Amino acid sequence: MPHARYLAGLLALFVGLAGPAIAQAQQPERPNIVFAFADDWGAHAGAYGTKGLDTPTFDRVAEDGVLFEHAFVAAPSCTPSRGAVLTGQHIWRLGPGANLHSTLPAALPVYPALLEAAGYFAGHTGKGWGPGTLEPGGRSERPAGTPFDSFDAFLAARPDGAPFVFWFGSSDPHRPFDDSLRQAMRIDPATVTVPPYLPDVPTVRRDIANYYAEVQRFDRDVGALLERIAQAGELDNTIVVISGDHGWPFPRGKSHLYDAGSRVPLAIRWPDEAEAQRTVSDFVSLIDLAPTLLEAAGVEPPAQMQGRSLVGLLRSERAGRVEEHRAHVILAKERHHGLSRPDSAGYPSRAIRTEQFLYIRNVKPERWPAGSPRISSSQWIFSDTDDGAAKRWMIDHADDPLVRPLFLLSFGKRPAEELYDLRTDPHQMHNVAGDPEYAMVRDHLAHTLEQELRALEDPRMIGGAERFDDYPYYVGYGMEAVEPPAPVRRALRLPR
Repeated sequence: MPHARYLAGLLALFVGLAGPAIAQAQQPERPNIVFAFADDWGAHAGAYGTKGLDTPTFDRVAEDGVLFEHAFVAAPSCTPSRGAVLTGQHIWRLGPGANLHSTLPAALPVYPALLEAAGYFAGHTGKGWGPGTLEPGGRSERPAGTPFDSFDAFLAARPDGAPFVFWFGSSDPHRPFDDSLRQAMRIDPATVTVPPYLPDVPTVRRDIANYYAEVQRFDRDVGALLERIAQAGELDNTIVVISGDHGWPFPRGKSHLYDAGSRVPLAIRWPDEAEAQRTVSDFVSLIDLAPTLLEAAGVEPPAQMQGRSLVGLLRSERAGRVEEHRAHVILAKERHHGLSRPDSAGYPSRAIRTEQFLYIRNVKPERWPAGSPRISSSQWIFSDTDDGAAKRWMIDHADDPLVRPLFLLSFGKRPAEELYDLRTDPHQMHNVAGDPEYAMVRDHLAHTLEQELRALEDPRMIGGAERFDDYPYYVGYGMEAVEPPAPVRRALRLPR
């Protein structure tokens, strides 16, 4: 739990009691922009009611700004998600950038560079775009801005009077986890919430608690960053955005289109512009951030940006549903781990998420959605799911009659269509796509998804999608053919 002194200091930061330097500082006319982006952070925060998890910085930004209930990434994979945020475009518009460990073509404009051209000072620390290799795409500069070792170094290099746009890219809460961090933060595994798609066993509880610890460290680090801005006297002229690049790194989470993989936290604080203490239920995609930040800075977003600016929503005084046209989001996945399947094939899928339903179209249902059980890297089996304690426990107990249904949900093959009724199945565990009672809903969502994807020129609809499996995977992992563990072989009924 955070110390009382830390909380008191954080409160003072936000109510403007950080010292006389704030009042004396000269603020630029255009707002500064800070984007704090966590790595593998699902929709878990105190502001969302997550028990056993302390996120005072995020919660305070949400209270002093706008908290989004339905924020989703464009893709549940690091590289395409980050590329989509930077460009404001869906992943199929990114060429090779639709895949993990790829490149980002130089022809795609990114919002930090556009702001830099308009007079902003742009930079980042930690993880910006990626993982990947920029040179094959012809890009000579980092998409998230010039890299700096620290925020203080960034401020020291900033030209006098220039507004700044800064990307804080944490590596938390990405695996591997450190159990000593959880112990230092005194997070009790008994207090965590285990979702029903994971086994509720001590190993899984401890794994979730370790994830919580890294979320709390990210929150603490963002708090320190904001305190530094307050000390510089510029917090009241700074737009603060906090989010994550996709869901948590657990089975059925990261790299999957279920909420556990694609729904993320989002809070935006914009002093004197965004009405505070509001929670909105509009469906927003993180591709909406680039046009939002450009518009807030007085820069016209490029025509190719497919995201829709949130400026009108932020300036509204309404809570709940603010803009009726934001009734759903489109989700996509191409290739995650490049060595998950033979021939470096991905698991292409598309989805539409509304308030009541999630509809998924799996383009290649004959493939293994979490990676092949037979061909893997030298490190992982089912390598589209990050290696970790929860995953290993499920693999070791795959043939246990009580575990097998959950194991198959995470690692077994899936049909071409999936439909989940979120009113009765919020964790998306019971596919009703084949239920006659839902036939009209399924057909309507399938038609809506197809029409939108065609309008957005998705190669999966209009042709040319074969290239997504052909793009290089810029990681030199070794490959080896391995037999799956005996419990996995029995659970999946695989021949020897």
